[in-house]
Amino acid sequence: MIKEILIQGLKETIFMVSYSTLFAVIIGFALAIILILTDKNGLKPNKFIYSLLDLIINVLRSFPFIILMIAIIPFTRFIVGKSIGTTAAIVPLTIGAAPFAARVIESALKEVDPGLIEAAKSFGATTTQILFKVMVKEAFPSIIRGIILTIINLIGYSAMAGAVGGGGLGDVAITYGYNRFKTDIMVYTVILLIILVQFIQSAGNVLYKNLNK
Repeated sequence: MIKEILIQGLKETIFMVSYSTLFAVIIGFALAIILILTDKNGLKPNKFIYSLLDLIINVLRSFPFIILMIAIIPFTRFIVGKSIGTTAAIVPLTIGAAPFAARVIESALKEVDPGLIEAAKSFGATTTQILFKVMVKEAFPSIIRGIILTIINLIGYSAMAGAVGGGGLGDVAITYGYNRFKTDIMVYTVILLIILVQFIQSAGNVLYKNLNK
């Protein structure tokens, strides 16, 4: 019985984290590109757009996830037709993680040697070519490392989502461990979360080292 509950919780956690990572990285990548372009030292500086987007990202990042999840319940219901369950949890998870993904991808892109960018400009490269063939290509290992950090953050968020009906291992810990006073289930869920984080971090480290050679 306990085994089945834990396996189901793990499957739900992986489901939530996988889809929210995909959506958060797509949104975060787009935001990072705009930030890089409109930065004062960017390819197309625009103080207004950069400041506005920078403010929005900072505001979203400052929200505790549990509050964010409750605050956007009407939006979640509008998107997926319900506000609880693993599918519904993907919406706040994505919104909560996208600003973080944007920041780590932006930081990775800013690490690219300015000399390479200037060299590309001197050869007549277009803005798109500089972005994707120089900056993204050079920063790709660091971007991967940032995505790994985003996934780990999302695992933590998904556990919190369980406290308000999001499903996953967090829900198992609250419903079966805390509410029913079954300490063993609480311990098992913590162990599973630790194993999941360690596996992703180790796999990410190996991938980063291989890409960085």
